[in-house]
Amino acid sequence: MNETAQVWVIDDDKAIRWVLEKALRAEQITVQTFSTAAEALRQLDSEIPNAILTDIRMPGISGLALLDRIHHQHPALPVIVMTAHSDLDSALSAYQGGAFEYLPKPFDVDDATALVRRAISQHQGTRQPNAVTATTVAATEIIGKAPAMQEVFRAIGRLSRSHLTVLITGESGTGKELVARALHNHSPRANLPFVALNTAAIPKDLLESELFGHEKGAFTGAHGQRRGRFEQANGGTLFLDEIGDMPVELQTRLLRVLADGSFYRVGGHTEIRVDVRIITATHQDLEQRVQQGLFREDLYHRLNVIRIHVPALRQRGEDIPLLTGHFMQQAARELDAEPKTLDDDTQRFMNLYSWPGNVRQLENVCRWLMVMSPGQIVHLDQLPAELRSDNRSTQDEIEWEKALQLWIRQRLVRNEHSLLEYALPAFERVMIASALEFTGGRRIEAAKLLGWGRNTLTRKIKELGIGPDDADHDEET
Repeated sequence: MNETAQVWVIDDDKAIRWVLEKALRAEQITVQTFSTAAEALRQLDSEIPNAILTDIRMPGISGLALLDRIHHQHPALPVIVMTAHSDLDSALSAYQGGAFEYLPKPFDVDDATALVRRAISQHQGTRQPNAVTATTVAATEIIGKAPAMQEVFRAIGRLSRSHLTVLITGESGTGKELVARALHNHSPRANLPFVALNTAAIPKDLLESELFGHEKGAFTGAHGQRRGRFEQANGGTLFLDEIGDMPVELQTRLLRVLADGSFYRVGGHTEIRVDVRIITATHQDLEQRVQQGLFREDLYHRLNVIRIHVPALRQRGEDIPLLTGHFMQQAARELDAEPKTLDDDTQRFMNLYSWPGNVRQLENVCRWLMVMSPGQIVHLDQLPAELRSDNRSTQDEIEWEKALQLWIRQRLVRNEHSLLEYALPAFERVMIASALEFTGGRRIEAAKLLGWGRNTLTRKIKELGIGPDDADHDEET
């Protein structure tokens, strides 16, 4: 790192300024802090730093207004936007305003310093503006504050001026089509058609006609000419859901369209050219299907230009109360009724349930409760019977306890002593490693999941030899 690199931190929260200043100075970076955007703008008249970190919501000039000023006056200056309001709109506003990166609060100072290092290294005076021309787009309801969802928001924001092909992966019911619609709604094609097709829901014999259209008399029942989904989506976006189920023979035709943008209707002899952005989605492992000969490798590489993974609901437990409230409100509007609320035990059950059907299953349960629950407060015994009888989580706990009991008995039979001296550190290693893997290495989030503070987690990691000591970065933001 260049020792003369200078970074400005702009935030009305003194604690945030102090933490970032301490962490960045430890990286041999010169730091100057400001409590308002106005102060920083005045300073910009006389000097320009290598990078800026700014909060969005501050008294006076907002971070987004500051970003706009910097973007127009100093387009090569990288700005990292920090925000406690970590939703899709915040991410999009940051990226569309020309931000170098979007950093949701609370953040790990290690992540923040890594971003600053990247920003400084790329500050060569040749950075191009990120902003897109403003368009009126439909609202897209994607709810989530979990770190895994923040990665999805970041991806949508980064792609907001792009025409690139995108592959969306994730289990069934996670909301892959919502992500596809958000990519379209916040792209230069936003005012043009968005056409969706579930390739697994169309019979094999009809899928070719559904995609490419047909001419009159092309096959029995073709009583007139029909435009296919590619023609319907011309200029806009075509979303092909469950692409992993597409028959191999149709994969060849799709590959040709992706290669040159042209095709023939079924039974047709006139070449048709289209300009369509392709977004695909699948719950399947496409790499495995390629190895099995069920999916063309060349088509896989054509589709896998940018990949976005939508996490399973069980991997974003902190979003379940938000989603539950949203779906209960939505169902109440549909029924023209007052929304019902869940008591503490019921909400706790919902938070801990594994949700094999993901967000779609949660939405359906909320609709069921709005109709079937007799009172305004939903109690645990009023949940659908199939939900309450699904005791997989309880069974897993029983099996884990049985395995632990067997381990203890084996060592007692061997007359071993001081079992806790071995078992407790081993238990903590497994818990910490699993929590860090689940959060993608984010220590603040992992500490919350374990019920510790970040300082405790850092100390345990050092004591147990799990990772490098980062005692210089123990502060929480």
